[in-house]
Formats: sequence, structure tokens, C-alpha cells
Amino acid sequence: MPSKIRLKRIEDRIREDLAELLVREVADPRLAGISVTDVKVDRELAYADIFVSAVEGQARKEEVLEGLRHAAGFLRSALAANIELRTFPRLRFHWDVTPERADHIERLLASLREQEGASPASPTPTPPEDEDDEA
Repeated sequence: MPSKIRLKRIEDRIREDLAELLVREVADPRLAGISVTDVKVDRELAYADIFVSAVEGQARKEEVLEGLRHAAGFLRSALAANIELRTFPRLRFHWDVTPERADHIERLLASLREQEGASPASPTPTPPEDEDDEA
């Protein structure tokens, strides 16, 4: 079993090479505009879980995952040719909801800031004046 550092290097290499393959080699229109957000390889190097996302969000989820499953054999063989491993892991594709959640949180924070700016400012209490200073 490879060390954690080696696993991380393999994951990073798969993510980079796969992103490049999707841009340069794959002509499937279902896979246009997607990004590989993360790759996790199990310790036995049997499976690589690939997390992807698209700008359009959940609306394209099924279309993108179907396109990736269709191209999985080509992608695996192309990656295996570039990355030297005794056996190359099988690719499993998953939809990553993290970018969508981050966008939702950003919109919530922006609406809170707008509400804060639109609400009337609460009067700040003025300190009582000293009556002894008048004399």
C-alpha cells in the first residue's frame, strides 16, 4: 500500500491529467464546461473517485455523469498511458455539490449585507453630559 504522500501525488496527477484530457481530447458536448474538483484514490489503488462540477449546477448533473460514464474506458486508458502505475484504478464519477453550496452561502451573506445596509441605523446612545462642567 502506498504512503499518504504518494496517494496524494497520484490523486493530484490524475486530477490534472483528467482535466487536460477533458479539454483537449474529449469532444462529447455533454462534457463541455465541467471541472474536476477533487480525486480520491483508495489505498489499494483499485478505485479513483472523481468529483466533478459544472457552472450550470445541478441542472446538468445527470447529463455530465452519463457522458463521463460513457467515456470512462477511454479516459482510464489515456490516464494509464500517462501515469505509470502497476494497475490503474477504475474511475467512478460523482457530482460535487460544494461549489453550489458555496455559491448559495455567498448569496445568503450578500442578502444579509444588503439587509444590514438597508435597515435604519439604530440610534447610538449619547453619553450624559456632566452637570458640574457648566459652572
